[in-house]
This record gives sequence, structure tokens and C-alpha cells, in this order.
Amino acid sequence: MNVSLLLVILLAGALITYFSSEKLARQVALFVSLVAFVATGVLLSQFQSGVSVDVMAQWISKPNISFYLKADGLSLALTLLTTAVTPLVIFSSFGNSFQNKRTLYALILFMAFAMTGTFLAADGFLYYIFWELSLIPIYFIGLLWGNGDAELRKQTMIRFFIYTFAGSLFMLVAFIFLYQKAGSFLLEDLYALNLTSSEQFWVFLAFFLAYAIKIPIVPFHSWQADTYQSNPALGTMLLSGVMLKMALFSLIRWQIPIAPDAAAEYKNFFIVLSIIGVIYGSILALRQDNLKKLLAYSSLAHVGLIAAGTYTLTLDGFRGAVLQMLAHGFVIVGLFFAAEIIERRFGTQKISEMGGIRSQAVWFTSVFMILTVASVGLPGTFNFVGEFTLLYSLSQINIWYAIIGGTTIILGAFYMLRMFQHSMLGETNTKVFADINIQEKVVFVIIVAVLILFGLYPKCLNDLIVPALEETLKHIK
Repeated sequence: MNVSLLLVILLAGALITYFSSEKLARQVALFVSLVAFVATGVLLSQFQSGVSVDVMAQWISKPNISFYLKADGLSLALTLLTTAVTPLVIFSSFGNSFQNKRTLYALILFMAFAMTGTFLAADGFLYYIFWELSLIPIYFIGLLWGNGDAELRKQTMIRFFIYTFAGSLFMLVAFIFLYQKAGSFLLEDLYALNLTSSEQFWVFLAFFLAYAIKIPIVPFHSWQADTYQSNPALGTMLLSGVMLKMALFSLIRWQIPIAPDAAAEYKNFFIVLSIIGVIYGSILALRQDNLKKLLAYSSLAHVGLIAAGTYTLTLDGFRGAVLQMLAHGFVIVGLFFAAEIIERRFGTQKISEMGGIRSQAVWFTSVFMILTVASVGLPGTFNFVGEFTLLYSLSQINIWYAIIGGTTIILGAFYMLRMFQHSMLGETNTKVFADINIQEKVVFVIIVAVLILFGLYPKCLNDLIVPALEETLKHIK
């Protein structure tokens, strides 16, 4: 068994879902996503047993392009996140009514296929194809099943598509330049290149433009909040939970090891830029009355800290970044699902129009409180492990980076707890708020269990990712 089977399952599942009946589409999609998750677990077990699960085959002879899928601890960790979040997202949507469900759930599986391929690809051209393919399904999900005015939604999704596609073109130009130097797109060949300082700078910058938009890093973030708000809940969960991790992962896999001297020379600039995003995102979150926009700007602050830790070029920075990617993936999915439940019951996204939920829905209030404190890095939760490691890595470069970057915890605690108080407590909204049902409980229990389990025992994830990160650091040094 090798990793290509995982891609086959997701792609075939997307086709089967599309050609299934409207009545069974979401059940078929859920079954396929669970099969993909189990397959990922089997591949991970084989990898940890020392069995090679890589795939390497010549694809195109001229230019020299290979179908190369590489499984290491880093790629498998993000693949596991993708295949774990996808069934949660699908199952969480069972409480919604959609038109043309066959197409919607086929697009979700196709998106999971493209994101998984992005994490596993070890040929630059193949990686670029998967990277771009992931953009297509989320564009149509937001456009056809999104919220709000249709014309405004269309403008938002077109801006998102153009923004991210334009940034990716810079990455493509960088790959073409690197191919002319190496004679192939293979990851190892690109790592081995001896580029001049000037060449490294331009390659590093080209990759940065593609990744900074997708993450996003300030000032390339203007598409994010409106896109999150316009998308249906399942689209927002996929965007925030997995898709933005593609760019954070790519900093470690592609950008920094290919242009290590440029990364070292300009790291302080990019750390500062990322920390500005932490503060800026937190300030914008403080000003929001719309719950989905507040969560979007909160996410902007958290990913800014992840990017800052990555640019420290230290093992702790890389390790903290990957752990926080995984933690953030689960907690933000849980928070957006909670926001979706509130909107189903109250018919609003405005925090000022909520309130009074605690007295009616004890279960929901409890899990929402756990997700809220997990988001701000309460000790004992998964987010704390990642954030502490990231701040420690920043302190190794400059203590002020850690102090200022740590404002994400202080400001995050303020705006998240204030949001909880206004939305859950008080008597603002007089509508009946039914407590969560069995299906909703299952989603929340799984997410909360992951956040607590890996908050208390992250060693298994550390053991998985550290060897791959150490190997990457060898290329940088």
C-alpha cells in the first residue's frame, strides 16, 4: 500500500458522490471520507514501521516531470489533519438543507483530494497542479452555496480567486526558473541547487507572495474576512481548518529549504511582518460584532504567530508551527461549527443580537466554552502546546518578539471571552435556542477530545514530525 491509494480513494469518491442520488450524496461522501481517514491511519502505521509508502514514477519526459509523492512525518501529519477534518465537516452539515447535494459533496471530496496531493507532492510541477486544483472547488462552494446577497458573494469569491491565483503565478515563475537550473522539479534536486544570493532572494520573494496571500499575512489578508463570511459553514471550515495550512506547510517544505540564505538574511523582517499580523488581527477582532468575522480575524492573528515561529529557522519554531497548525485546524473548525449552530437557531451572525443561550442550552454552552479557552491557549489544551513552543522559539531570536507576539494570547483572551459573555450569557435574544442534538454532539465531542488528548500528551505527534523537521534544517544549515 502506498500514498497514491489515498488520492485514488478521494478522487474516485468525488466521482461516485457526483453520480449518486441526491438523497444518498452526503452519506456516500461521509463514507468515502471515513475510508480515506482509515487509509491514512494504515499508511501512517506502515510508515512508522519503516515501510516505504512513497510513489515515484516518470510522468512527462520533456519537460522532466515526475509523479512523486513523498511521505514523511511532516506531510503525513498534515494529511492526517485533512482526512480527519473532512468527515467532521461533512457530518456537521447534516443539519443543513442544500440544493444539488451531489455536486456540493463531490466538490468537498475533490478539494480534500487536491489538498492531500499538495501535502504529499515532492515534484514542484505536481505540487503546483494540486495547489491550484484546490482553489477550484472552494470557489464554487462559496459562489453557489454561500451566504448573503448573490451579487456581493460573486464579487467576493471572484476577488478571492484572482487574489490567490495571481499570487500562485509568481510561484510558478520561480519553479520554471529553478527547473532551468536543476533540469527537474524534484524536491531533492531543488534543495541541492547552489543559487546565488540574488537568485535566492527573488525565488524566496516569489514563493512568499504565493504563500502570504493564502495564509494570509498582513497586508495580503484583505480577501479573508469577507470570503469566510460569504462561504457556507462547511466552506469556511475547509478554508480555515485545512486550506490555509497548505501555505504554512509550504514555508517549511518548499520556500525556506530552497532559498535558505535568503531566509536567514531576511528572517527578522518576515518575523516582524508576521507579528504585525498578530497584533493587527487581534485589534480587528476586538472591533467585530459579526461572529464569523471575529473568528476570521482571530485566525489571522493565530496564523501570523505560526508564520513568525516558522521564520525563526529553529527546530522549536518549526515544531511549534506544525503543532499549532494541527491544533488550530481542529479548534477553528469547532468554533465555526458553533457559529453555524447559533445562526441556525437565531438567524443572525451578530453578537449583539445573541445572548441568553446558557439558560437554554447547557451542552452547547459547555462545549463552546471549552473551544473558546482552547483557542486562547489554556494550559492542558492542544493550542497551548503549539503557542508556548512558538513563543519560546521567538525568544531564542529576540525576547521582544516573544513578548509582542504573546499579545495574541492576552488580546485573544479578552475578545474571545467577551464574545462568549455577550453571545452565551444575558437575556438579549428571546428566541428559543434548542440544545445540540446527537449529531452535533458527536462532532463537538470528537473535536474536544482531540484538543484535550494532544494538549496533555503531544509526544506521539512530536515523535512523528521532528525527524522530518530535523532533515529540513540540515538543508537550511
